[in-house]
Amino acid sequence: MSSPTIRLYRPEDRDALYDICMRTGYAGGDARGIYRDQDLLPDVFAAPYVTLEPDLAFVLDDGGRAVGYVLGTSDSERFVRELRDRWLPMVGARHPLPGGEPGTLDAVMTELLHHPERRIVPELADYPAHLHIDLLPSHQGQGHGRALLSTLFAALDQAGAKRVHLVMSTANTAARAFYDRIGFHEIPIDDPGLTFLGRATT
Repeated sequence: MSSPTIRLYRPEDRDALYDICMRTGYAGGDARGIYRDQDLLPDVFAAPYVTLEPDLAFVLDDGGRAVGYVLGTSDSERFVRELRDRWLPMVGARHPLPGGEPGTLDAVMTELLHHPERRIVPELADYPAHLHIDLLPSHQGQGHGRALLSTLFAALDQAGAKRVHLVMSTANTAARAFYDRIGFHEIPIDDPGLTFLGRATT
């Protein structure tokens, strides 16, 4: 078998994109039994990137289908405006806002979808780009994550973004160890359950 290769996302990768997002969406573990709406997480954390910033959407292709991805934006504030103006009109009706205070993970993520401005954190102003990366368990621990990130870092640098950040579940200790090895450092922000990391793109 040939080694997996990295390439730009293509529309035919859509089902694999959604599958990867759900199978890695709960602190790095399988979220399919956690969320009622199986399209919600991908519509928040994956699909808007391939729609709004396709030049910064890369997949790991094992020769048959995508088995991982790295997605990003070079300008988080602009991206949030486009989430409001372009993405929410496309998907908001499929995920209506719940009534009352959010009480489930579905409700929390639906609130985030409908209020993208919550993604803007002042302490991250020096790290204008951000990313999401996910790999199926079968392809973790083999250097593919590092290769995906290197590909995105080069594209972000070419786009003029010199620093990038990501937000991760603090409970995902395996991912944190990986990011430390890649050169990320913690950005001190008080948000229980979440860890913010940043690094230069070069």
